[in-house]
Amino acid sequence: METGKQIKELRLKKGLTQEELAHKTEVSTRTIQRIENGEVDPRAYTLQMIAKALDVDFSIFITHKTDETEEIQSVDDNNWPALVHLSGAIPLIIPTILLWRSKKKQCKKLTTHYYASLSMQLCIWVIVLIGLWVYWRVNQPVPFIGGLLIGALASIMNAIFVMNGKPFLNPFIKS
Repeated sequence: METGKQIKELRLKKGLTQEELAHKTEVSTRTIQRIENGEVDPRAYTLQMIAKALDVDFSIFITHKTDETEEIQSVDDNNWPALVHLSGAIPLIIPTILLWRSKKKQCKKLTTHYYASLSMQLCIWVIVLIGLWVYWRVNQPVPFIGGLLIGALASIMNAIFVMNGKPFLNPFIKS
């Protein structure tokens, strides 16, 4: 519930008008109106004064903020795995390992994405090595360059899919 709506509900339960609440809290009536209409988010001091005037615990207004924290956490839960997949665009395994090691405790599903990214990078390495062998034997760079481009494209697509909450593409690991 929004803080303003919560304040309005508590004020009405106490049988107070906006003017009476404003007088008890030493803020203007217009400020109370703007808070209740959701036009502004009250400062912590104002919330403390309102809580005191309504005879409620200040913490009931703080619990509303946890919804925003959970939303930020869910965004992070998609961004870090997407970054792990994006690190696979260049077949260097070290950045992926460093990223995973630094964020694995903060994001629960990062390990699955880490293994998917590593398996994709290993596939890219196999294709690149075959491409280098073809380039060395036949002097044709197409398999080498094609392997790099396809691997980078797959990593970028996986990062986009993960950021949008869709399953990633990997033949070895199911998302």
